[in-house]
Order: sequence, then structure tokens, then C-alpha cells
Amino acid sequence: MAEEKRNGLTYADAGVDIDAGNAMVDAIKPLVRATARPGADAVIGGFGGLFDLKAAGFKDPVLVAANDGVGTKVMIAIEAGRHETIGIDLVAMSVNDLIVQGAEPLFFLDYFATGKLEPHVGAEVVKGIAKGCVESGCALIGGETAEMPGLYKKGDYDLAGFAVGAAERGTLLPRPDVKAGDILLGLPSSGVHSNGYSLVRRIVEQSGLTYSSACPFEPGKTLGEALLEPTRLYVKPILAALKATTGIKALAHITGGGFIDNIPRVLPDGLAAHLDLTAIKVPSVFGWLSKTGGVVQDEMLRTFNCGIGMIVVVDPAQEKAVADAFIAAGEHPVRVGELRAQVGDARVTHQGQLAL
Repeated sequence: MAEEKRNGLTYADAGVDIDAGNAMVDAIKPLVRATARPGADAVIGGFGGLFDLKAAGFKDPVLVAANDGVGTKVMIAIEAGRHETIGIDLVAMSVNDLIVQGAEPLFFLDYFATGKLEPHVGAEVVKGIAKGCVESGCALIGGETAEMPGLYKKGDYDLAGFAVGAAERGTLLPRPDVKAGDILLGLPSSGVHSNGYSLVRRIVEQSGLTYSSACPFEPGKTLGEALLEPTRLYVKPILAALKATTGIKALAHITGGGFIDNIPRVLPDGLAAHLDLTAIKVPSVFGWLSKTGGVVQDEMLRTFNCGIGMIVVVDPAQEKAVADAFIAAGEHPVRVGELRAQVGDARVTHQGQLAL
């Protein structure tokens, strides 16, 4: 008897491998369980993730939500074949936005989209996500993996992250008493973090280097390794400082838009931030980007963090107490300026030059 001819298409024929998706879920379950915290058991597989605010210790909470991606930094991870830290960036970009409002991150969900699912790549990405969640004290309670042939070419993927946090009512930042004379402390960044990478990639292309080339500004690493240095997570030191002192009035996460666009987001009308650029210790990556790309200082200040990933607005009477609290939490705060009455249109002014 002739072999029966199969005449129906399958999902696999269309390029979607359900078995690969299931294999990835099995691989990441232990990683997810490691993120459990009071309020969430961090077990995936259901249709929705659960969180118990009462079990987390909140009495009258206000929820705060944030979402973000990692931009074109993901393209460097793909080209360099290094996927283990990009998930840390994904978590950091959302939880750092929660903490600036005084909210403790509670849980996180991720979205991983690709053209052809390679379970080992997906598992490496989630490994970084889980690490970021553990380091920021939030549970990974769910996510989505989408295999979409035709929309993404093989090897490409993109990420989105979603975080929810909470603060007791009446404790949210910025406080209403932000005023002229308040001190600006800066918390150092680990490098470029996750903003400005379209310009970074253009500069690398212009330099003639590849991501496997020896790094010209950080000996012992490839250029790809150096540029993939993950975004710093500021959650735990800021929570510790908020608990230890009442001197923190506002926080600004220095992301896309740099100092120029981000600091004014937490200032009342009529106030401007005045920065002393000579106080900032600029990581070598920014000097290389500036020189290689011919990027002038004003453009650097509006594109990159230039070495300061978080700005803390502090009551001048409690500057030492706040600085000491951060030092006790392992941070190295630097006084980078103060708030002044706004003159003209500029919301951020500066003196001195960056040491690029």
C-alpha cells in the first residue's frame, strides 16, 4: 500500500516550534524559582502571575508600574554572541524607574520575541533577567516567548520588561518641598547602561573595529564585552538610604535624554539644576566615544549618563547623613551640583568640562 500522503500544514511547517518553546520553559524554571520573595512564589506556567501585597508587608500601598526595553544594545549582544547580561539591563531599566518614585519593586514580567527560537539563547537571556530580579529584590512571576518568523530574521530577538512596585501612601517621591539650595548627589554608573546605543553602534562602525576587536579603552576585554557591561541596579542602596534618613527629596534616573532631559522631570516649575561637571568621574568608554565619534560635550550630556546613573536631590541639612547612608549601602555618592532658581529657558546649567 502506498504511504499515505500528508496534506495538512503544521505550525512547525510555518516556522514555529512549540517543542522548542516548551524546552526553554523547562530550562528556565529553576532560574525563575530563585527569584521568589515574600508575596510571590515565582512559579511560572499558569496564565497569570500572582502577588500578595499583604504577605509582602504593605498596609496601605500605592502601586507604581514601569516598562522598558534595552534599545539597540540588544543588537550588540546578538552580534557579539553574548546573551548572559542583556537580561540584567532589561530589569534595571524598569526597576530603576520604580525606585526613583520611592517604590519598592515587587514583581517583573518579560517579553522575548524572536524569529527562530533557540532555547539556549533564550535561557541565557532569562538567566540575566533572573539575576537582575534577585539583585533588585523582585520576583519574576511570568513572561511571554513569541516566535515570529517573517517579522524577525533568524538569530534576531527583542526584549521588553514590565515591573510593578509599591510604596506606602504618602511616601512617594518627588516630595513637594524640593527647592532652591537643595544638593545634588550623583551615584556612579557602570558605563553606557542601556541608552544611546544607536549612536554607539554608529561610532563603532565608523571606527573600523568589530565587537570581537580588542577594546581600546578597557584592556583585557573585547569591545563587545566592554559595551555590554550591564546597567547598574540602584534599588537596594536607595531603599537602604530611604530607610536610614529622611533627607532624600527626589531621584532622577539618567536614561535616554541624559542629564538635560531627565533631571527636570522631578523638579517643580521655576527650578533648575546646576551641575559641576568637574566633579564627575567619567568612565573611559565615554572619552573613547566622544573622541572617536567627534561627539561634543553638549551632545554627550543629552545622550549619555557620562558616569552618573542616578541623581539624588538632598536636603542640604542632611547631606552628610544621606551620603553616609549610601556609603554604608556600598555606594560612592559624589556631590555634583545644586538646585537654583531658573533663569531663562534652561532647566539644567553647568560649569566646567567633562574629563573626556
